[in-house]
Amino acid sequence: MRTHGTSRTTPGTSHRRRHAWTALALAGALALSACGSGGDGKEPAKGTDGSGTPGGPVVALPRLDGEKLEVAAVWTGAEQANFVKVLKEFERRTGSTVTFVPAQDPIVTFLGSKIAGGAPPDVALLPQVGALVSAVKNKWAKPVGADAQAQLDQNYSPGWKTLGAVDGTQYGVYYKAANKSLIWYNAKAFEAAGVRPPATWKELLAAADTLSASGTPAVSVAGADGWTLTDWFENVYLSQAGPEKYDRLAKHEIKWTDDSVKQALTSLAELFGRKDFLAGGQSGALATEFPKSVTQTFTGGDRPAAAMVFEGDFVAVNIAQTDAKVGTDAKVFPFPAVGAKSPVVSGGDVAVALKDSKGAQALLTFLASVDSARIHAREGGFLSPNKALEPDAYPNDIQRGIAEALIAAGDNFRFDMSDQAPSAFGGTPGAGEWKALQDFLANPADIAGTQARLEADAAKAYGN
Repeated sequence: MRTHGTSRTTPGTSHRRRHAWTALALAGALALSACGSGGDGKEPAKGTDGSGTPGGPVVALPRLDGEKLEVAAVWTGAEQANFVKVLKEFERRTGSTVTFVPAQDPIVTFLGSKIAGGAPPDVALLPQVGALVSAVKNKWAKPVGADAQAQLDQNYSPGWKTLGAVDGTQYGVYYKAANKSLIWYNAKAFEAAGVRPPATWKELLAAADTLSASGTPAVSVAGADGWTLTDWFENVYLSQAGPEKYDRLAKHEIKWTDDSVKQALTSLAELFGRKDFLAGGQSGALATEFPKSVTQTFTGGDRPAAAMVFEGDFVAVNIAQTDAKVGTDAKVFPFPAVGAKSPVVSGGDVAVALKDSKGAQALLTFLASVDSARIHAREGGFLSPNKALEPDAYPNDIQRGIAEALIAAGDNFRFDMSDQAPSAFGGTPGAGEWKALQDFLANPADIAGTQARLEADAAKAYGN
């Protein structure tokens, strides 16, 4: 999942969010320890969502017989396959044909080429707030229709709706969310080394030392994918510098040469700087893509390539590709507190219509409904911001606890910082923040040089 702008938060919410940041961290820690009549041409509501799951509201959809739609997203593998199951249900209920179009990062560039060629997809799922802003600025995005807006008003907290709006106009539906402050661990490797899930950064480093001494590298880092490194930085920074500075750095109101950035990179270097802590060392980490970072952590019994892997709730999708079982072989703990509190960083993918068509708006309506969320949730590795989704839709207690903590936070959450940046800085492979942090992983001692590169690239992208 690529969950990577100008911040789209509601004015005046910073103090409320500070308190809820703490509440969500606590809730996460506790959780982890443990329709139409047919008269308008729309399909009448039924008792199931097509997946055999009874109950719950079912949105009415129009008939779209013969209509062909294209949906673009950067999802691959199991993540893509699970979403296609949602699209199949939309096809069944509307009579349309929907084709999934694999997109590349940065998705704004991909969509630009499609639009320039006269063949835009009907709907795109954008993994960065900055990408949504760009789509609106370029006049690609179409405002949501009345039916989709009704589903948003019914099923979403104001905070998630605000994230899908630009200058007060609703353009997007946040279909998929993420809790990006989780560390998943191989239970057998922890048991063999005699270590317990750490609660603080100091304890994490101590556990990493013990694990590595036992013969299992502590952490599998997906350094080939720069977006994972931004998530590492954001969690350390949020916990250490606090929410106020996090918000200011996200808007580039303070520079990346600030001492708070130096402190975060210094802390991160305590982990990245130890070759024996990383699966394959720094060079191996830089060659490891995200899916492999997960699967190599949960294969090999009690001697995997690494004992831990950091990333969001969507890690469960990749764990499912191994023989490990979530909750027994694969367990999870909240990102350790680097400062006073554990961080909670969220991300998400927003669905946007790129064509002014009945089909595109119907699909947005479906994606804003509990129907689509219910289908996707049962597959695992998916977290919905839809507050109408029943917790029982999730396949296990871990996913259920993560989801309940997110919904309990309401409007109050910290959104992924790189997602809030212009995509040239926070969402482009081989450039900006992604590249600077990859260079930092290769040479964690060069903190000053990393800060200088980050600030130069940020100033260019933000224009200040």
